[in-house]
Amino acid sequence: MTRTIVAYKALPPDVDAWLRERADVIDVDPKDHAAFVAALQRADGAIGASVKISADMLDGATRLKAFSTISVGFDQFDVADLTRRGIVLTHTPDVLTESTADTVFALILSSARRVVELADWVREGHWKGSIGEDCFGVDVQGKTLGIVGLGRIGGAVARRAALGFRMNVLYTNRSPNEQAERDYGARRVELDELLAQADFVCLQVPLTPETRGMIGAAELRKMKRSAILINASRGPTVDEAALIDALRDGTIRGAGLDVFEHEPLAADSPLLAMKNVVALPHIGSATHETRHAMARNAAENLIGALDGTLTQNIVNRDVLTR
Repeated sequence: MTRTIVAYKALPPDVDAWLRERADVIDVDPKDHAAFVAALQRADGAIGASVKISADMLDGATRLKAFSTISVGFDQFDVADLTRRGIVLTHTPDVLTESTADTVFALILSSARRVVELADWVREGHWKGSIGEDCFGVDVQGKTLGIVGLGRIGGAVARRAALGFRMNVLYTNRSPNEQAERDYGARRVELDELLAQADFVCLQVPLTPETRGMIGAAELRKMKRSAILINASRGPTVDEAALIDALRDGTIRGAGLDVFEHEPLAADSPLLAMKNVVALPHIGSATHETRHAMARNAAENLIGALDGTLTQNIVNRDVLTR
């Protein structure tokens, strides 16, 4: 019997053609919820991203064997429910590491040197002569970077920081990262020490019940008043209301943000009126090369999962022992 795959995100033409050689592909707009759910009920697999997949959407989807998300994050899924149903969930953790680390460092540099603010200032015609201290930023080289979560992306950020900018790297992680300690001089500390010492606090954690709201008012008060918060992981890891208060009150110097509690960020968000905030539209992996590689990786993950040959990029490995 021919396999059926639901594609709920547009795929590059060559990736789409590769999938169609191996299965019947149904393109569905996930905004048409009823059509999306109906398609899942007759599918063997599904590929897409950025759509919440709730347990009730899968009732009746008895043929469904695999979901492939075109992302590293998988907080859009109820993983336990998928495992209970025997549905494999795959993701694309490796191919976006370097481009996302580039984005993190772009936030560090642009926040420290006020790049966005001053580019707008020039565009608005305010540059009339030599700049003064009111346009100064702060150095990045030689400063202390605190990374909360030293996994793949955090490690790539640490490499840029230590080798490229001679930064001191502190980190918190569930387990030691021996490579980062050996190659980049990274030092593992408790979160409170990291917050107190870092000039830049960079969040690189997945969204879990433990990390949701992990940076709130109390944590922001533990940071240096000169410190900058960088978040390119998941928006809800930060209490956004507390961050807004901290930025207004001068509790911290600034923030570079690629993710937010609710996305897209509302046009009336106080964050957009703050000159000490660099706000990006969740562009972490958004390069032509990386997004293509992610789509291809996700397609290969899906076919591998359906064939029973996939051995990596599996979120819920427990499903394989069922």
